[in-house]
Amino acid sequence: MNTRACLLIPALAAAFAMAACSGNQQSSSSSTTTSSTTAPTTAPMKTVAANGATIYNTNCSSCHQATGKGLAGQFPPLAGNPVVNGPAGTVIHIVKNGLTGPVKVNGVTYNGMMPAWKQLQPAEIAAVITYVRSSWGNHGSAVTEAQVNATK
Repeated sequence: MNTRACLLIPALAAAFAMAACSGNQQSSSSSTTTSSTTAPTTAPMKTVAANGATIYNTNCSSCHQATGKGLAGQFPPLAGNPVVNGPAGTVIHIVKNGLTGPVKVNGVTYNGMMPAWKQLQPAEIAAVITYVRSSWGNHGSAVTEAQVNATK
């Protein structure tokens, strides 16, 4: 599992380098009162962030490090990675389908392989990508399970 994790995140980072929608709008659009809109929207986002951090720490940090800075020459950084902050579909595609071959991140070329993460559920993929896109100074929008399901 650690080998797959090491390969998944580099592929993410690589795809991020090669290459947005906001989440939880369902709760606010289906609610008609202020009090019920605030709680459902806030609580799930905190849960998503916590779940994403757990998934990242379990599957990704051994290669990309807890800091998201990667390992020089081996695993690309996720922190400050243009692909991480770019279109969500690119990142989703990489996590779901893997990535092989050279990628350039912040001027440095990495040539590895990230496997497809078919063992993760769509909600887990959404959570870990949301975590990565909002950590270490990244500013990408949240990713939803619906976006993961819609991406081939």
